Parts: sequence; C-alpha cells; structure tokens
Amino acid sequence: MAKKFFVKTYGCQMNKHDSEKIAGLLLSEGHESAEGINDADIVVFNTCCVRESAEAKLYGNVNSLRVVKDQRPDLIIAIGGCLAQKEGANLQEKMPHVDVVFGTHNFANLPNLIRNAGRGQKICEILQASPGVIKNPSTQRENSTKAWVTISTGCNNFCSYCIVPYVRGRETSRPFEDIVAEVEKLADEGFLETTLLGQNVNSYGRDLYGKLRFAELLRTLNKIDGIERIRFTSPHPRDFGMDVVLAIAECEKVCEHVHLPLQAGSNKVLKDMRRGYTKKDYLELVEAIYKTIPECSITTDIMVGFPGETEEDFADTLDVIKQARFDNAFMFIYSPRKGTKAAEMKNQISEEVKMDRFNRLLEAQNKSCIENNRLLVGKEIEVLVEGVSKKDKSALTGRTRTNKVVNFSGPPSLIDELARVKIKEARSWSLVGELNGAYKRRITCQL
Repeated sequence: MAKKFFVKTYGCQMNKHDSEKIAGLLLSEGHESAEGINDADIVVFNTCCVRESAEAKLYGNVNSLRVVKDQRPDLIIAIGGCLAQKEGANLQEKMPHVDVVFGTHNFANLPNLIRNAGRGQKICEILQASPGVIKNPSTQRENSTKAWVTISTGCNNFCSYCIVPYVRGRETSRPFEDIVAEVEKLADEGFLETTLLGQNVNSYGRDLYGKLRFAELLRTLNKIDGIERIRFTSPHPRDFGMDVVLAIAECEKVCEHVHLPLQAGSNKVLKDMRRGYTKKDYLELVEAIYKTIPECSITTDIMVGFPGETEEDFADTLDVIKQARFDNAFMFIYSPRKGTKAAEMKNQISEEVKMDRFNRLLEAQNKSCIENNRLLVGKEIEVLVEGVSKKDKSALTGRTRTNKVVNFSGPPSLIDELARVKIKEARSWSLVGELNGAYKRRITCQL
C-alpha cells in the first residue's frame, strides 16, 4: 500500500545527496512524497554526528513525535545516517517509539526495512562495511538545474577530531566510467551544474586504480556538452596537487572556486589534529592557486578551541585569514566527539575562551569578506539564478561561478537560467546587482 513519506536531513552535502537517494528509493517503491512531517506516514531522519548541535536537534525532533506516534501507531519513524551508524540500537533504547534504525552502508535496503516495520517489527540494521557501490541508484533531485554526484565515499585520513571515518568507513571510489555516465545523463536531462562529492575528492581513484585520477576526471567531465558548471567538495590541502590547480585553470566549465579546509593556522594544532600539512604548506598552496587562477575564490573551514590551543596558536589562525584572503569561511567551535582521539586529549578549552575566540574569528573573516566583495562593484558577473530571495520576495537570487550569492531584480522566467548581472553593492555575505541587458543559457563572463 502506498504511503506518504518525509525525509528530514541534518549535516553536509553528502547527507543531503543521500536523502535524495532515499527519496528516490521510496518513490520507486510506489510511495509518495509528503509536504511535511505532519502529512507523512513514514518519517525518515537522515542524521549527522560530526557536531553536537546536529545531534541535539535530532533528539529534539524525534522526541517531539512521541505523542504523534501514540495517536497514530501506524506512523513509521526511521533514523539513518551517521548518528545511526554510531549509536545503533542505543537510539531505540533512548527513543522506543523509533521503528527503524539503519546505517550509512545500507540505506538501499530501507524500503525492505520499512515493509517489515509495517508488520510491527522493531528493526536495527547496521552494516560495518559497504556491500558494494550501488550502480545507477534511484535519485529524487531537489533541484532541476543543479545536481550532486558522489565520486567517493568514506575517508582514510582519521583526523583526530573527526568521526567520519568511523561512521562512513574507509575511502571507496566509484568507477570512473560510472561517474562520467551519470554526468552525461544529467546533461541530457537539462542540468546545468554538477557538484562532485567526496570526503576527500583529491584522492579519488587511489584505492581503485592505484593512482590519483581527480584532475583527469575534471578534464573528462569538462568535455560533456550541456553541463555549464562543475564544482567539487571537499578537497584536502595535503593531497591538492598542481595537476588539479591546472585542471581548474584550463577547464572552462570547472568553476573558479576552491573550498580548502584550513581547520587551524598553528603548526602544533595542525599536528595534533593529524592534518598532514603546516601553515607554510597551506599558504604556499593558496598562493599557487591565486597565481594560476587569479580570479579564484577560496573558502574554508576553521575550528576554534581545539584541545591545547593557546592564544599564540589562535593568532596563527588569524594570520592565515589575513594572508589567504578567504571569500568565506564556515567557522565552528570544537566539540568533543566520543570515539575520536581529540575527545581523550587533556587541556580541553573552556567554553568562555572558545566563544571569545570564535567572535574574534568571525570579526576577522567578516572584514575579509567585505573587502573582497567590494572589488566586484561595477563588474558584470555570470549568475546562475536559483530562485526568489528569501529576504526580499521582489528580488531574485543566484550564485556566481565563484560561489558568491547575488540578489537582483528580474523576471521569474530567469529562474534556472544564467544571467548577466552588474554588481552595485557589496555586503559581507552577499552582493546586490542589477540585470544587465541580455541573458542566455550560455554566456562568457567568467567571474
């Protein structure tokens, strides 16, 4: 019997793309998508455990369904993803109204688990390793213009603060030809932009072919007609070679944007984090990118309050912000994750010190953002129009090739198209512009 389902996602783009696959699998089983949790017969929580805040939100939202479950015993509640992989049956012990718990390696079996739950069974199925790459998985894309494509899963780095290798498993690359075929299919379906996903995209191919093939993959995908923009996330600075830098510079469809996680600027902290590079290594890579791709935008991830971080260590991080000239940064306060090496370290930093450093970090990055954005005032920029602005319903919003948000006035017919926009105003986290004459699906502005 067909049921309505709703998938609630926490975490990164990898999780969001997994949710697209979960939705696709449920649709292929004859179920229908619900508008919200209250309309659903099946509620799937796809979880993250990288940060404590995501866990807290998950527990709050699932517990809020306890009363609903009492009123509607046929409601099926499932929890999957990283937190489910980590906690397993503990989730059902804490929340007995949860019917299904499944891990990161077996979401493809979810339809079968849901059928069994519908017969009154309580199920917890956690695989410790992937049963193999799913070829051509059913996927319900959230967007008709932009699509995520997984090129690898898992991670071999074991950074001391990170839970990902324990819940996603070891790095596994998809076959080269399967990725190319998926992007070709996306182009045939009218998608303009694809983002390649992996915990460490630079190391793509090492496990499967005995060598790195990421630069080769970029060059191959660049030849596919119909795709206008190619992005990727996330690379690791240690594995970011000049072959990839040159591929970005020479491939017209690969966007001039690199998200390059820093995490910290101190050599001591980087060593304790097991990141595999120094402050000098990182800044030399940044300068190589700017030298080879002058118009490139570099964004990053930064963590404050790692165990043992001193004020001098933090000053090194602020210095990297100044030298690297980041266009944007995702900034986080360190929170211990059980099962990681960092959680067992001594010299944990107080919450007061963490918050003080976070505020100073935010101030420094805001300054960098606005300075970079002001350089674009008066320039004409290519924008892929994504929709109506959330804050101003009379304006459209989209992103440049360098991944900057631009808001401007224009007709709704421009949504999902490329437009030429002249920048009139710079803000810390976005740009304001005006539609500058003609627009079409393929244009030549490169900023």
